[in-house]
Amino acid sequence: MGKEELITINNPLSPVAEAYRTLRTNIQFSSIDKKVQVIAVTSSGPGEGKSTIAANLAVVTAQAGKKTLLIDCDQRKPRQHKVFGLSNEYGLSNLLAEEASFAAVVQKSGVDNLLLLTSGTKPPNPSELLASSKMKNFIHSLRGQLDFIIIDTPPLLMVTDAQLLSNYIDGYILTIASGEADREAAAKAKELLDNVNGKILGAVLNKLDMNDKGYYGYYSHYYYGVDGEKHKDKSNKKRKKRERA
Repeated sequence: MGKEELITINNPLSPVAEAYRTLRTNIQFSSIDKKVQVIAVTSSGPGEGKSTIAANLAVVTAQAGKKTLLIDCDQRKPRQHKVFGLSNEYGLSNLLAEEASFAAVVQKSGVDNLLLLTSGTKPPNPSELLASSKMKNFIHSLRGQLDFIIIDTPPLLMVTDAQLLSNYIDGYILTIASGEADREAAAKAKELLDNVNGKILGAVLNKLDMNDKGYYGYYSHYYYGVDGEKHKDKSNKKRKKRERA
């Protein structure tokens, strides 16, 4: 895999890239009383695409001119260094272990306004690391320096890591793989977040079949030309006539 997962960079005019921008906007307006700044992206189980969601969400947030940091907190199965094609020799674990400074471990992602903090050396105690006061103080110190902090966490049903962040983040995005995630597993994931008073900002239905008529119909009324302008899709009327015939 790798940078091909970043559809918001590779195909910014696609319906999927537009969906990420809509997600960004919805998050910004998800709370009136409290600024949403630190967001954890998780899932009920593995393979639901939460790392891809986190990476693309971070990209569109940075593209909107927001100073953004993407942190890979999945110490057991880190992905973000692979997505962006960067080194994972040093990262979050090394910072919290006081082996290196933030300036020494944070990396430029290749996207303006977006920095990446990889997971770093795999620690023997990932859960304790995320629950530590050092992690809490670190996140608190970043709030004044950045507009958004997006955290990629392990699946909820596998380990407790994502739940441990609830005390110092503003909310969760729950990733659900269409046609793959078990309904009971998704419900259990929500229950686990409720147990720690974790605020669910929303759920993302991932791996949706783009050829599904019900989904794609939303976009079929318009298309984006090579000039980036929005045009009326006249073929939509023809298609409707054929369907009525």
